[in-house]
Amino acid sequence: MEEFRGPEPGRHNTSEIRSQRKWWISVFFCGFLILTGDSLVMLLLNFYYVQNNRSENDQYQQYRGTWTQALIQNVAFPILIPLFFILPKPETVSDQTNTRHPPFLRVLLLYLSLGVLVSVYSKLYALARLYVGWGILVPAQLILTSLFSAFINRLKFNRWIIISIIFTLAADFFCAPAFSGTPTEDESYTYGIKAWLILIFPTLAFSLSLSLTQLGFERVLAKTKRYGGSNKKVFRMVLEMQIFVSFVATLICLVGLFVSGEFKELKGESERFKKGRTYYSLSLVGLALSWQVWAVGLLGLVLSVSGLFADVVHMCASPVVALLVVLAFDFKDDDFGWQRRGALLGSVLALACYFYYLHKTKKKEMAELNKRDNNSEEA
Repeated sequence: MEEFRGPEPGRHNTSEIRSQRKWWISVFFCGFLILTGDSLVMLLLNFYYVQNNRSENDQYQQYRGTWTQALIQNVAFPILIPLFFILPKPETVSDQTNTRHPPFLRVLLLYLSLGVLVSVYSKLYALARLYVGWGILVPAQLILTSLFSAFINRLKFNRWIIISIIFTLAADFFCAPAFSGTPTEDESYTYGIKAWLILIFPTLAFSLSLSLTQLGFERVLAKTKRYGGSNKKVFRMVLEMQIFVSFVATLICLVGLFVSGEFKELKGESERFKKGRTYYSLSLVGLALSWQVWAVGLLGLVLSVSGLFADVVHMCASPVVALLVVLAFDFKDDDFGWQRRGALLGSVLALACYFYYLHKTKKKEMAELNKRDNNSEEA
C-alpha cells in the first residue's frame, strides 16, 4: 500500500491535525517544485536547441551532446549540501538488530544502484528526445511506473487511482509540449528498432528508479533509524538521497563524457550558440539548477506519498508547460488550441481524483485515531 504518515500511539488529536496539515503543505510544496522544475527545464531546453542551430546541423551532429545533457541533469547537486546541514537533524536511535548486514552497506548499495539507474535514464532520455521527440516518452513511463508500483511497492489500486491514471494518460497524449530538438521530417528514417529501444530503456529505468526510491525510503533509510525511531520519515532524507545519488550519476556521466570524446565538442557548441558563449553557459547553469528543483520535488512526493503519485503530478504539469512554451517561443504550427485546453482540464481532473483519494485516506486515519482515543477514555 502507499505510505502515509499515520498516527502514532499516544499522540493527541491536536498533534495529529498539526501533523496532517504539515503533510499537506509538504505535498503541495513538492508539487510546486515539480511544476516549476518541469517548466524551467522545457523552456531552457528549447532555448538551448534553438540557439544551437540544430536544424542547420548535419545528421551526425544532431544527435550528439547527450552525455553533456545527462551530466547537466545531475551535476548541480552541491547546491543542496548547505540546505541539508541547515535542516535540523532528529535524534538518532542506534540499531543493533542486524549485524550481518550493517545499515551503512545497505544505504551504500541503495545509492549506488539508484545512481546507476539515474545516469542511464539521464543519458537515454537525452538521446530519446532527439530520436523520437517528447510526446511519446512520458505516457509510456506512467504505464511502467504503475506496473512497478503494483509489483514492487504492493500498491493497491482503487477506482480513484485508476481514473486519475486514465485522465493523466489522455491529457499527455494530446498535450506534449513543443520541443525544438524533435526530429524533423528529413530525419524520419531514423525511426525504427533503434528508436523504439531508445524509447523503452529510459522509461524503464526512470519508472524502476521511482519504485526503488520509494522502497529505499521505506525499507532502508527509515528502518536504519538514523533519523529517529519508529520508521520516521523526514525531508532531510530527500536531500540526502538526491545528493548521493546525483554524485554517483555525475561520476558515471563524466566518465561517459570523456570516454566518448564528447568533451571535445563543447567548444564548438559554445561557438555555434547564436547568443554567444555567455548565454550558452547561463543556459547550462539554468538547466542544471532547474533539474535539481525538479528532482527534489519528485523525491519529496515519493517520500510523502508514492512513486506513482509523483509521476502523475510530473505528467500533469505538461499542459501548463505546453502553454508556457507557446507563450515563450514562436514555433510553427504550435498553439494552445482546443486539444491542449481539454488536456489541461484532464490534468486538473486527474489531480483532483488522486487528491480526493488522499483526502479520504487521511480522513479515515483521523477517524481511527478518534475511535482509539474514545476507547481508551472509556477503559
